[in-house]
Amino acid sequence: MTLSILGQIALPVTSTDRAEQFYGDTLGLPKLFRYGDLAFFNCGGVRLMLDGGRDKVDAGTGVCHYFKVEHIDTVAATLQARGVAFEREPHLVAKMPDHALWMAFFRDPDGHLLALMEEKR
Repeated sequence: MTLSILGQIALPVTSTDRAEQFYGDTLGLPKLFRYGDLAFFNCGGVRLMLDGGRDKVDAGTGVCHYFKVEHIDTVAATLQARGVAFEREPHLVAKMPDHALWMAFFRDPDGHLLALMEEKR
């Protein structure tokens, strides 16, 4: 037996309503459903579970969710127009033998680190 596919990622948030608006309306992730303080979104076949109602969230503890995109500059500009503040413009991170890896980092309302990533051919 080999594990290879993630089915769901849990992310603690202080306000399910605020996180649901950010991940759904601002980032445009398709919402699957909500159950109490849990909101679920589809991230290309992997479920993102926002686990709300926490008094405190310790963000920035080495976890980052990377969203694979095409046309990173366009996606970043769209998100900026929706109020997302990027820590830095999309930039080249590494040149690989078959692609160039570009990233742009930002944070959600609870301070969780998120990123856009594009593998440019």
